[in-house]
Amino acid sequence: MKSKLPDVGTTIFSVMSAMASECDAINLSQGFPDFTPNEYLLDRLSHHAHNGKNQYAPMNGIPELRHAIATLTQECYGRAIDPDTEVTLASGATEALFVAIQAVVNPCDEVILLDPAYDSYAPAVTLAGGICKHISLMPPSYQPDWQQIAAAVSPKTRLIIVNSPHNPTATVFSDNDWQALANLAEQHNLLVISDEVYEHIVFDQARISAHRYPALYDRTFIVSSFGKTFHATGWKLGYCIAPPALSAEFRKIHQFVTFTSFTPAQYAVTDMLNEYSDEVHGLGGFYRSKRDCFINAMQASRFNMLPSAGTYFALADYSAISDKNDVDFCEELTRQHGVAAIPLSVFYKTPPNSRIIRFCFAKREQTLLDAAAKLCAL
Repeated sequence: MKSKLPDVGTTIFSVMSAMASECDAINLSQGFPDFTPNEYLLDRLSHHAHNGKNQYAPMNGIPELRHAIATLTQECYGRAIDPDTEVTLASGATEALFVAIQAVVNPCDEVILLDPAYDSYAPAVTLAGGICKHISLMPPSYQPDWQQIAAAVSPKTRLIIVNSPHNPTATVFSDNDWQALANLAEQHNLLVISDEVYEHIVFDQARISAHRYPALYDRTFIVSSFGKTFHATGWKLGYCIAPPALSAEFRKIHQFVTFTSFTPAQYAVTDMLNEYSDEVHGLGGFYRSKRDCFINAMQASRFNMLPSAGTYFALADYSAISDKNDVDFCEELTRQHGVAAIPLSVFYKTPPNSRIIRFCFAKREQTLLDAAAKLCAL
């Protein structure tokens, strides 16, 4: 049988987490917390599961949650959205990204990706018959060169996918970046997917989103994730906000992918947003303390820690430790030193000549200190 994705193997996240488990290593590779969500959220999940909320929810999500999302968006970005025509719940942000891509990419359409890019983007474009045009963000700043990006646009370019706060580099778009993106999209009549799953985990500036730029919003799918926000990645509950015309196209695909998403979780998250919205607004501070704990503990190491402006990741340059490529170094780190990390090269079509890996600090403080002690021993 001819594969539709002949170059795609097992995702690096699965590979490194399996290796960490096999070697009993501290897993700072895959981006998930090792602590439990808010007890209120768990109690509400149990409550709704035990009180009849176990059947199909509406295809676009329960009205209560869509209204809560609209309220949160207004609070964060000052944008009023219609919860009925502009908000769609999805089974995780990855499903929402896949659906948005399938909704607008036609065979031979070009899609601009900024590498290092989350590894679900390119396969989804390929499955839609699109052509990926990769633009590399270069270390150590990983800042987009908007002139280079503009030069990559052709008459066939349909879509650009951006991600801020950015996984895996932990960088955050500035206002100038958002303005440049808005100008580029408007000038060339491009659609945009803005992957904002880490939108509330920003450390050194106010939260900025495509929501804040009206002309940009009019042509953008904005994807976010409650898994990241409420430390419950296994619930796979995300959502997409888009103008009515784009949302209508999104829902045409969504209904045939998952149709609807985990019903008790929708009700539990609604309660959480209504009762504990301060936890959302305090997420940046919560993870800033974890970032600082890890970075400070790593000061005695031979790793050069790069700035982390957002997400719950930190990059580290290991050039002073090893000449190995990052994939081999991460395997050595896991098997011989008991800490799992993610190599950055796997997120590039054409990796730069650098030795940089990604650590996840969405962990308990003791986990971070134990990992840092092992890393400082190298």
